[in-house]
Amino acid sequence: MKHSKFNSMSRREMMALSARAAVGAATLATGVSTALSQGQRRFRIGACDWSIGKMGDPGAFAVAKKIGLDGVQVSLGTAQNDMRLRQAAVQDEYKAAAKKVGLEVSSLAIGELNSIPYKSDPRTVEWVSGSIDACRALGVRVVLLAFFGNDDLIGDKAGTDEVVKRLKAVAPKAEQAGVILGIESWLSADQHIDILDRVGSDAVKVYYDCCNSHDKGYDIYQEIRKLGKRICEFHAKENGKLLGQGGVDFKKVRLAMDDIGYSGWIQIEGAVPPGKPMLESYQANCAFMRGIFS
Repeated sequence: MKHSKFNSMSRREMMALSARAAVGAATLATGVSTALSQGQRRFRIGACDWSIGKMGDPGAFAVAKKIGLDGVQVSLGTAQNDMRLRQAAVQDEYKAAAKKVGLEVSSLAIGELNSIPYKSDPRTVEWVSGSIDACRALGVRVVLLAFFGNDDLIGDKAGTDEVVKRLKAVAPKAEQAGVILGIESWLSADQHIDILDRVGSDAVKVYYDCCNSHDKGYDIYQEIRKLGKRICEFHAKENGKLLGQGGVDFKKVRLAMDDIGYSGWIQIEGAVPPGKPMLESYQANCAFMRGIFS
């Protein structure tokens, strides 16, 4: 139990711990937090561009600034625009828009895979490979690969086998670029682990959506602990409700993150009640997340 560690502490150790805490509190109280404001905080809060009404639009950063976020998870593109974020000129637009308001491109996502599946469509091989180049150009570490809709892997052994094959082929490129390909799906932690073990690369991890897993009936707090360092990033979501008013207990999510030593981006997705304005809802969601993941 956690208290046993403190029971065994010497008086000197307790005094040292108290001193460190006092220094930390004084630092915050005097406003000496410049380094934290420059992206060195343990948790950074972003939002998906499609959730704030700016999918594929550099204007997402101005909206994110009004919300109070640290960055935006950006869509790579669509089949119709040939995944336009792979183009250098488009990347420059995004970098300029982010810099103008002092935010970051937090990560990338290929949501189009839900309609045009990575598990079967040959076009997607080039898209995923190109997303690695885009990440490197934008200074981004993670790209989300979506496995819902037409790309769902539940009960699809052949599709899963093909995904493993394709990920094994592209993983060396991701490793060299320092980019992580994050699998977001309906699968359980154990099913994800099976795929990761078969791929055999630290460049392929799980993009964990707490709400999706909760909706599937998984014990998300234990799943987070089981996956541990194999989680690359998180979605904070509720369907039709503000964060904190749905089925996900984000205080328990925070405890699970503490247990696995997670630090990095948490992207808000959805979480807008019916009939409520997006901006107002996201400002409330952002404030809620800051209160827990400070």
